Amino acid sequence: MMKDGFPVHIISDIVSHPNFKNVLPNAYQVDGMIFAVAAAPEIPMPEQWMPWLIQSRDSKLVDKDVDKLADTLMNGLRAHLDLMRQSKSPLSSELTEAIEVKRVMRPSKELESWLNGLLQVHKQLEPVWQNAWNHLDKRSAQNTNDDEEHLEEDKLPEPAEARLSRCLKLFSTLANIELALSYRNETQVAQLESNIRMLVKQLPSVLADYTKLSGELAQALPNQFETFSKVT
Repeated sequence: MMKDGFPVHIISDIVSHPNFKNVLPNAYQVDGMIFAVAAAPEIPMPEQWMPWLIQSRDSKLVDKDVDKLADTLMNGLRAHLDLMRQSKSPLSSELTEAIEVKRVMRPSKELESWLNGLLQVHKQLEPVWQNAWNHLDKRSAQNTNDDEEHLEEDKLPEPAEARLSRCLKLFSTLANIELALSYRNETQVAQLESNIRMLVKQLPSVLADYTKLSGELAQALPNQFETFSKVT
């Protein structure tokens, strides 16, 4: 389904390899997890994030297997960072098209897996996001009064909290659409059903804002390396 040039292609072979088949989730979930690592305001060290991808610790991997797995995951991370620098979507056009399932539109199973992986790692990285947020708040507090004197109320930028909340809400909705529908009344269900195709289509732009927001937070961190900057 995915074409060459997307990070999931880098890790798909190793995920399906017999030595790793029961060690890792499916390729799309792994790719979503790696995207979330790459999109963090401060990227954790490999020894911290790589264990998050392991779903079975019973497998007996030899050193050669471990090295191959680590190299592949790092290559996937580099590929995601490269796409971010180029302001390109990590998802193929096929994944940003809703599919018809029993006469209703739904995100593909591959997209659901990808988003579940993203959300799983975002949760692990919440302390990293919060730390960056704290630094941004300190810096913003120093400039708020001066900035607001020169901005009309209707021209004030959207708060970062609202942007992140909007991103995560869309990710969560599309990651488990049936759960999202179960929380809604009849009118809300009809509205969401009618908008699923549009929401899936919007995903690349929302992912771009998620990455851009991360870059803005990263710039507030002290001693940030250029490699970790997400603003292009």
